[in-house]
Amino acid sequence: MVDNKDKISRRDFIATGLAVATTAISGFPFVQTTRAQSVKPLKIGVIGCGGRGTGAIENAITAAPDIHLVALADPFPDRIETCLKELKGPKRKGGPLPNIEVKEDHIFTGFNCYKKLLETDIDYVILTEPPGFRPRSFEAAVEAGKHIFMEKPVATDPVGVRKILETAKKAKEKGLSVVVGFNFRHNVGTREIVKRIHNGDIGEVVSARSYFNTGTLWHRGEDPSWTEMEYQCRNWYYFCWLSGDHIVEQHIHYIDMTNWVLNSYPIRAMGLGGRQVRTESKYGNIYDHFTIDYEYPNNVHVMAMSRQMAKCDNLVGCFAHGTIGYSGVNENEIFGKNAYKYAEKFVDAQVYEHTELIESIRKGEPINEAEFGAYSTLTAIMGRESAYTGKVVTWEEMLNSNLDLFPKKIEPGPAPKSGVPMPGQPRPL
Repeated sequence: MVDNKDKISRRDFIATGLAVATTAISGFPFVQTTRAQSVKPLKIGVIGCGGRGTGAIENAITAAPDIHLVALADPFPDRIETCLKELKGPKRKGGPLPNIEVKEDHIFTGFNCYKKLLETDIDYVILTEPPGFRPRSFEAAVEAGKHIFMEKPVATDPVGVRKILETAKKAKEKGLSVVVGFNFRHNVGTREIVKRIHNGDIGEVVSARSYFNTGTLWHRGEDPSWTEMEYQCRNWYYFCWLSGDHIVEQHIHYIDMTNWVLNSYPIRAMGLGGRQVRTESKYGNIYDHFTIDYEYPNNVHVMAMSRQMAKCDNLVGCFAHGTIGYSGVNENEIFGKNAYKYAEKFVDAQVYEHTELIESIRKGEPINEAEFGAYSTLTAIMGRESAYTGKVVTWEEMLNSNLDLFPKKIEPGPAPKSGVPMPGQPRPL
């Protein structure tokens, strides 16, 4: 059910959300190639030391001079051990990563490890734990006065999205910088394409398509020593409360790109999806395919398709269609009357997003991407819930929904048990 109390209007949302949707520091901040420039050293800590956390550490240290990793937190000690081995190992391409300075008293484990890390003297924190945990970690990081890099998606349900929005306001009040891991927003070529689309180079945008059709992903297996909570957290991708399902966890990159191109957010969504291949219980309660029809203002429709199945044709990308041309947006290309291909200097966007965050911290010019990060997360959740229920779901309904997937207790032992959503069956929104 939707609670009418304290409803957020679409008009209020648009006024606050789109104002920050294209925020970025102009020019090209440095990418680390030399130590000639004198800068303030920055200490970073990481919450969530899996593959993305390990990669984000390398991105951050590569992004600018004098970035030092000093603290790590993960519920499971072996994840931290693996992370450090990958960063410091002699077999790492390029040799051991510099500035890895994590001492034993700055390694934190257990389900409350995030609190302990945030008590250290780090300057900014990288949040790369499973998405379901991000609203609480973001709130704690802002309360601790830390600058933040937060991976996408920023939540897995509407209650979590609203918590992100509330915390984003506090971050602004404190002058904290927040960057969300929509790395295309930091891709200089994609920025140029979106600017040209907004300037009318493909005419009026009349429709768009986005795809995240890929093969299958990892599964961490099981261990008799693990509790159900540990099993789910180690295999977090397959549980909706942790990942949001793959439309929210992965397809969100191109859903966000569509929102950026259209400079708006959808009014309603009608979707379908299901589990056709990944039917075993080890795959939790998520789907393996989605197709969503998003309706945006001015009767602009966007088809968003995502699928994770082996031995199928794959397609990943966002395509915008206008009255005088079209664009492969993520391919940084425009076709038609104003044909254009970005072919200037390549900058790794996963590095550059940290470069811009670091630049904002050192200049004392905060940037805050949490708002559009929350709204694009909500867009993906909106499509998921339409597919789960078989119903048309509106933006207002999602923005004000009481759907809360996060457990009341996070501790070793039991974990949420819910079946695979079935269209046409009751599901509280």
